Amino acid sequence: MTREEMIEYRVETAAHDYPTVQHLYDSGDYGWCLFVGHLVIEKLLKACYVKRHGVQAPRIHSLPRLAELAELQVDASRNATLVRLTQFSMRGRYPDAKREFYKRATKEFTTDQLRAFEEIRKWLLTTVSG
Repeated sequence: MTREEMIEYRVETAAHDYPTVQHLYDSGDYGWCLFVGHLVIEKLLKACYVKRHGVQAPRIHSLPRLAELAELQVDASRNATLVRLTQFSMRGRYPDAKREFYKRATKEFTTDQLRAFEEIRKWLLTTVSG
């Protein structure tokens, strides 16, 4: 794959997955909503990495680390958001953490996190297309 194809693949799959975030939210499946939201941001960060380096991004899930490796300018507030959003991937992957995660993933909590996902998503789309 060329650099452009790798970027396009990541951006397109993120766009494909993004409506799923809303569907999961609408159905009340807040834990999975947050997990898929993390995946969308991860894919866009990996697109930014490819744009910067021209090779596939590493197979990691830490959003702050991906932003760092992509050499993005991330202020403290945005970094704190990336740290917070990363926990949704880890808690969604490991059975021992799921129970507590599902208890925490209320409608109100998830609504707040969706605002953060949207802000980060828009920033990354601007970054990768610019």
